[in-house]
Amino acid sequence: MRVNKRPELLAPAGDPEKLRYAVAYGADAVYMAGRQFGMRAAAQNFDDDALREGVAFAHAHGVKCYITVNVMPSNADLDALPAYLAFLQEIGADALIVADVGVIRLAKRYAPRVPLHISTQTSILNHEAANFWAELGAERIVLARELSLAEIAEIRAKTPESLAIEAFVHGAMCISYSGRCLISQYLTGRDANHGACAQPCRWKYTLMEEQRPGEYFPVEEDGRGTYLYNSKDLCMIGHIPELANAGVDSLKIEGRNKTAYYTACVTGAYRRAIDAYAAGRPLPQDCLDEVNKVSHRVYYTGFYFGGAENGQHYEDSQYIRDYEVAGMPLTIGPEGHAVFALKNRIFKGEELELLQPDAAPYVFSAFPRNDEGEALDLFNVPQMRVHFDFPFPIHPYAILRKKKERPT
Repeated sequence: MRVNKRPELLAPAGDPEKLRYAVAYGADAVYMAGRQFGMRAAAQNFDDDALREGVAFAHAHGVKCYITVNVMPSNADLDALPAYLAFLQEIGADALIVADVGVIRLAKRYAPRVPLHISTQTSILNHEAANFWAELGAERIVLARELSLAEIAEIRAKTPESLAIEAFVHGAMCISYSGRCLISQYLTGRDANHGACAQPCRWKYTLMEEQRPGEYFPVEEDGRGTYLYNSKDLCMIGHIPELANAGVDSLKIEGRNKTAYYTACVTGAYRRAIDAYAAGRPLPQDCLDEVNKVSHRVYYTGFYFGGAENGQHYEDSQYIRDYEVAGMPLTIGPEGHAVFALKNRIFKGEELELLQPDAAPYVFSAFPRNDEGEALDLFNVPQMRVHFDFPFPIHPYAILRKKKERPT
């Protein structure tokens, strides 16, 4: 078993902006998709030109790019795959994330130089399955989310060292076993296995008796209804030593459909947490605080500790949103001067936080100015330019945030 090895940090890149923030906030690698064949059709994703540019950008900053080709394709999908796979090899993709054996067969033919990572969609739950994929040529497996740390350690002990192990450590969880859900397709025609899940697990349900069609009986957890399928969100930032000691080589953050702010915040928190672990330091408290400052559902540790912690959340299907973005960077000037595009209103003297890569948040009182140099009492025009001066240099990917205003 490999102990005290620094795990890779793998961040989501749902579009070019999120890719840049993932890179800036410390990802070792990103996973991304073209406009086809990925499991997140709702994300903006990348057209061919953007894929080429994104891979080049990441590589210029020492970051790897893994491209998802993990849909379960029908016959109609296959005609376009060979040219696409060859294109991914040509632009320098560092790996293909695949699930279907037909796609694997085509990838070996049309992109033979690109390593294969076996997607979590294949539900790898034991060392025999892991070894099967290794013998088929996989360089990495992405484990099913239903495994405990003890089970992962056993897989690590009974598989070749050359086979890397990747596991999800943060983000949304699917209520269905290993994501094998047909509810969305049945209810809406949106196929989860082609990346178009409508997330009916988050919907509110009532009960209808067979002989009384049209009569709906409430099944209520609260006044808004019931949430039988609603899952908590995964968060393992406090358990990086346990993950590393179990043999996990890559820590994967879910969230290609989330915002650039989410990407920056969570990637930055895990970056500093991994670095603290590798240096033998305790986890900084601000890393724990940071993951609570993005939109999320109630957190839990998934199945890693044997499933003892209940992952269902019956009370509601709402997100926790205690903080909001106040400004995104436009221009960064010399000696701590920066201009931000306003995202949510700012009052003079209000407490703000400046989020930057490789640093704990900087808390300060806001005394911004407009382009004319006026220190207004309130800045409330969306996208207006807001000027700040700080006592230190500002990173081009800095973000301003604030506590969310509560209704009075």
